[in-house]
Amino acid sequence: MKLEICTWPDDVLAGKAQPLTEVTPEIKKLIEDMVETMYEGDGVGLAAPQVGEPIRLICVDQTGPKLRGDLRVLINPEIIECDGEVESDEGCLSCPEFSATVLRKERVKVKALDPEGAEICLDADGFLAIVLQHEIDHLDGITIADRAGRLKKALYRKKAMRWKA
Repeated sequence: MKLEICTWPDDVLAGKAQPLTEVTPEIKKLIEDMVETMYEGDGVGLAAPQVGEPIRLICVDQTGPKLRGDLRVLINPEIIECDGEVESDEGCLSCPEFSATVLRKERVKVKALDPEGAEICLDADGFLAIVLQHEIDHLDGITIADRAGRLKKALYRKKAMRWKA
């Protein structure tokens, strides 16, 4: 089932997500729905807070949204190593009609659990590293609007508030 995407400046996007302690049938259903929502929204990543769930869960597919060849679901992901810097032009399903250039790490190592509860470690560079950082930012209450300059953020806030009215 496609879920509703929360849009900035929704409060759930500004909060720090809570770790998951177990993978229940409800969490497995949420994962299925998040993947469907990500693909239908032409996204390459989606974090649980973006669909109103303040938990540390993300799904990413660097080949998406059309190819759908590299789906990864990460529970309680944590960046444990990073290296280098790269500028990235980013959009976000939670920030419609907004893009920003964000400074990211070029390479990251992420520790997480898979949907079966097994620990995984993922070394990523390039686009996958950027997508992982973007989605993990969501778990920490940070959006690309928050990473934009003050003026650009203020102009976007004005536009976003008109949509909510």
